[in-house]
Amino acid sequence: MKKILLVEDEESLINVLTLNLEIEDYIVEVANNGKLALDKFDDSFSLIILDVMLPEMNGFDVCAKIRQISNVPILFISAKGNSTDRITGLKLGADDYLVKPFNLEELLLRVAILIDRQKTDVIPDTFEFSGNEINFKTYKILAKGKEITLSKREMELLKLLISKKNEVVSRDEILDLIWGKDQFPTSRTIDNYLLNFRKYFEIDTRKPQYFKSLRGIGYKFEIK
Repeated sequence: MKKILLVEDEESLINVLTLNLEIEDYIVEVANNGKLALDKFDDSFSLIILDVMLPEMNGFDVCAKIRQISNVPILFISAKGNSTDRITGLKLGADDYLVKPFNLEELLLRVAILIDRQKTDVIPDTFEFSGNEINFKTYKILAKGKEITLSKREMELLKLLISKKNEVVSRDEILDLIWGKDQFPTSRTIDNYLLNFRKYFEIDTRKPQYFKSLRGIGYKFEIK
C-alpha cells in the first residue's frame, strides 16, 4: 500500500479526499498546515498532495523545502488557478497542479499516474555505461569527460528510458509519465530531448548506439 501525505486545512475536503484515497487502497496521513507537513514528511511517502494557501507556511514554500531533500512526486491542489501560480508551482519542482474545484475522478487518476511513475525507479541513484556516469539525485552527468547539469524533465525522461533499457517506450507512455495528462507536447518535443541525449552520450550523433527513435513506435535506450 502506498502512503500519501495530504497537506490541506479545509476539513470537509480532507474528509472527502481521505475517504476516497483510502478506498483506492492508499494510506493517508494529514497535515493541516505547512510546518506540520515538513515535520511529518519522510521518505516513506509515495506522494504529497499539497494545497497552496495554508496556515503557518504556504504550499510553495513547503514544496521548495521538500525539493531540497527529496524527489517525491508533488501534486498541488489550489483555488489559485491563474497561469502565474501554476508556473510558480511547477518551477519549484511540483509534478502536477490541479485547480479547485476539481473532479474527484481526475484527481485520483493524476495520483495514480504520479505514483505509477515511481515504479520505473528500479535503478540506483547513479548509473554508469560505457564510461558515462549519471547521478539521478544531483541531476548531473559525466559524459565525454564533461560534467553537465540536466533539467528535471531531461533527467526524468533519461531515467524512464534507462529503467526500461532495451524496451521500446511509446510516446503515449512518455507523455503520461513525464508530462501528465494536461500537457500536450508534440512528438518533436520528445525528439529534441533524444537529440540532447545523443549530443551528451553518443560518439556519432547521426548513428546513435544508445538512444534510438523508432518512427511511429517510440523510443529506446539500447545497451548490451
